[in-house]
Amino acid sequence: MIEVKNLRKSFGDKLVINDVSAVMQSGKTNLIIGTSGSGKTVLMKIMVGLMTPDVGEVLYEGKNIVDMEEKELKEIRTQIGMLFQGSALFDSKTVEENVMFPLDMFTKQSKADKRKRVTEVLSRVNLDGSNKKFPSEISGGMKKRVALARAIVLNPKYLFCDEPNSGLDPQTSLVIDKLIKEITLEYNITTVINTHDMNTVMESGDHIVYMHKGNKRWEGSNKEIVFSDDQELNNFIFASDFLKKAKEMSMIEAQGQSPKR
Repeated sequence: MIEVKNLRKSFGDKLVINDVSAVMQSGKTNLIIGTSGSGKTVLMKIMVGLMTPDVGEVLYEGKNIVDMEEKELKEIRTQIGMLFQGSALFDSKTVEENVMFPLDMFTKQSKADKRKRVTEVLSRVNLDGSNKKFPSEISGGMKKRVALARAIVLNPKYLFCDEPNSGLDPQTSLVIDKLIKEITLEYNITTVINTHDMNTVMESGDHIVYMHKGNKRWEGSNKEIVFSDDQELNNFIFASDFLKKAKEMSMIEAQGQSPKR
């Protein structure tokens, strides 16, 4: 579990995070959503420890990383997996070498043990036999799965995903969403996803934090979001006429009425 308390962050005169508190739950996919400039990316960077808040706490299992000494913070970082927006693979390294990179950095395992672990996680993301391929030889969806394998190779307690479906077609996006959700449940990971993708929101949003102009505007699940009466949230989630109609039908069905034809 990760808890943020009363976070504030400014850049000069611009307040980008305003007194935000939230709890990211273990074994669940926790989504941070909002328009560009809403503060969601800054919030995630503060949670990972890449930025320091002006005020507030970031608690990992009750331990505040804002005040930690470097040695203790490094220990927390070994428990964090990160899936970057552009996958961030090394073009000159094979798939195996890319996934092995965190093991090289943070462990003293033998080469044989590292290869065994890499093969295990590649199999878990359905990339058996891809060890010796280079990033230029695989598809965008496969690159995301390689990046996910790298993110979980150290058995992290916490997984951060920055726009995991960026640049992917809808079908591949659903595959990535399903895989992240399965891995979250299997290993009881606290997963935090920064996303614009509405499929991710509706399919994977166990717990959702909606950011608007630096404030936490709404918090709930993907089942509750359909019934929200927050106009800003509805404008963001149900932007198209098709999605607005889908919301109306969901509400009607939940009330036990027959939708109008």
